[in-house]
Amino acid sequence: MPTTTPATQSYLQYQELIKPSWSPPSWLFGPVWSVLYILIAISFSTVFYKAATKQLPLIIILPFILNLIFNAAFTPIQFGLKNNLLASIDILLVLGTLIWAMLAIYPHIRWITYIQIPYLLWVTFATILQLTITYLNWK
Repeated sequence: MPTTTPATQSYLQYQELIKPSWSPPSWLFGPVWSVLYILIAISFSTVFYKAATKQLPLIIILPFILNLIFNAAFTPIQFGLKNNLLASIDILLVLGTLIWAMLAIYPHIRWITYIQIPYLLWVTFATILQLTITYLNWK
């Protein structure tokens, strides 16, 4: 008897949701996030290193830490709990902490703000998509 992996189950659940006509194909999410996670790793690790070596005020890392927590929570909320409303709240928190992080780091290391622009564009799109999916699947 074949078993399905968590990734396959997530894919199948996403396929069952009512989505807007402008929703991207599900296969696109993996490659996009792969690129974004590279940018996040480079920029966030720079911020953490600079804060740890006292080249930045320690408080600067707070929105970066919160962003990582909210980003990591999205998939378990959306696909584990299967809760569109909580996923919508979470992605709004991802977007909010990303904007906060970009504004906080800009006076200190501008390139980190610039490298986050693709992440900001995708999260903005994903937020609108998630809010739309939540609305369309509201019961």
